[in-house]
Amino acid sequence: MKIRIKGNSVRIRVTRPEAEKLAAGESLQETTMFPNGTFTYALQSKTGITGLEAGFAAGTMTMYMPAPLAAVWAGNDTVGYSNSLPLPGGGSLFLLLEKDFKCIDAEVTEDQSDNYENPLISCE
Repeated sequence: MKIRIKGNSVRIRVTRPEAEKLAAGESLQETTMFPNGTFTYALQSKTGITGLEAGFAAGTMTMYMPAPLAAVWAGNDTVGYSNSLPLPGGGSLFLLLEKDFKCIDAEVTEDQSDNYENPLISCE
C-alpha cells in the first residue's frame, strides 16, 4: 500500500493481494517511523457508507471504503474510487483510492510482481 498526500488530497494505491485482503474483510495498515514518533495510515472496508471516507485519530489516518465495493473491487475492472469530503470551516478533503499498476518505465527497480497488469501494456 502506498500513500501520497498533497495539501487536502490523499491518494492510496493498493496491490492485488492487498485488494484481495480488503475484499475478505481485512484492514490494511502501514507505519512510517520517525525519530520522535510514528505516522500510520490504514484502509478499511466499512458498512453503512456510500463513498470513500477518512478520519484521523491518535496519529493514524484511516481511509474507509464502502464494504460492498471492497468485496468485488479486487476482481473487477474498476481502477479506483474518489470522493470529496467537506471540512469544518470550509474547503474539502479529496480522497482517491486506486489499484497499483505495473509501471511502463523499464527503469523502475522496485518489486512490482503483486501489482495489477497495466492496461497500457500490450500483453501478446
